[in-house]
Amino acid sequence: MNIKPTVEKPMIRNNICLNAHPEGCAANVKKQICYAKKILTPENNAPKLALIAGCSNGYGLASRICAAFGYGAVTVGVSLENEPSEKRSGTPGFYNNKAFDSEAEAAGIIGITLNGDAFSDEIKTAAIKAIKDAAAKAGIPAKVDLFIYSLASPVRTDPKSGVMYKSVIKPIGAGFSGKTLNMMDGTFSGISAEPAAEEEIFNTVKVMGGEDWELWMNALDSEGLLSANFTTAAYTYIGPESSWAIYKNGTIGKAKEDLERACREINKKYSAKIKGAWISVNKALVTRSSAVIPTIPLYITCLFKVMKEMGLHEGCIEQIARLYRERLYSADGVSTDSEGRIRIDDWEMRDDVQKAVKERIKIVTPENVFTETDLAGFKHDFLEAHGFDVEGVDYGD
Repeated sequence: MNIKPTVEKPMIRNNICLNAHPEGCAANVKKQICYAKKILTPENNAPKLALIAGCSNGYGLASRICAAFGYGAVTVGVSLENEPSEKRSGTPGFYNNKAFDSEAEAAGIIGITLNGDAFSDEIKTAAIKAIKDAAAKAGIPAKVDLFIYSLASPVRTDPKSGVMYKSVIKPIGAGFSGKTLNMMDGTFSGISAEPAAEEEIFNTVKVMGGEDWELWMNALDSEGLLSANFTTAAYTYIGPESSWAIYKNGTIGKAKEDLERACREINKKYSAKIKGAWISVNKALVTRSSAVIPTIPLYITCLFKVMKEMGLHEGCIEQIARLYRERLYSADGVSTDSEGRIRIDDWEMRDDVQKAVKERIKIVTPENVFTETDLAGFKHDFLEAHGFDVEGVDYGD
């Protein structure tokens, strides 16, 4: 199949990139693999067989790369991606998965990638088969040591009822107004959002909450695939109080509360069988979704400026490598906050960092946005996530 895109330049509308570049995506995957191999070394308690739901982009992709190339684990990855056609490119995740598969094969690392709806019963059944097949090929027990749940989707079809639910990004209780930043040209615009209706809150929880994580656990357990060293983690974000109206205290926050509920239930239900389930609170980064959440682009551009100046900046691969090395597979055990959550956002939420970011946000204007924020870095990361603006790649300039 020809997987070259129909265009060599990014097509961006309203902070959404509509295409992707295969060579750029491949180069980005290779860069992350090099980092994982440099930072992580196989440990006695490291995973030998890992399942990643949402393996194709951002934190999910980094999670699979770190497990496979950092620890040498057999991996099964699940994601829903669009293949390229004559008229348009594939999605970034499609090219990322192709690149991962190619690099894993070259390195002799066994992995199986499934393209389909991770919310569906059919893909769960296919994943179970893939786990058994991959384990047999590797000559290891069909027991999953690590399950990363990192799905990001605006819609979910309930596998039992067949009802499709759509999520929304809205405040709860009161309307919201503020300003956001166009990362492509540095212009500001006012934004407002009406409070979510009860049905919208419910739908968002159905899509982004913890119900599907629990269904995956049920499927794995019913097939006897949980190892004694089994660890599972799902990712969330809390952020600064200035973003809570639209995030933590909004519809997304309600869904994340349900994710934490699911984590508690998983630990309770499988306490005799597994090592543990965790919620990892990760740093704010440029992803395909974060670029369209109101107020977040302005916050991230200021955050990047501050953290780079302080020498604290991390991308997805650095965050996940630290999660594995210093938390999930640390010789000292898993350290958590008072709510039992892993805090890999600890550097972002340091008092000195947050104070500097707040001060930076206050002084940013259309006239100084390019000097007082890291807009260039935000834009680069966004384009790189789609295979563009990657060093060494020929874009036909």
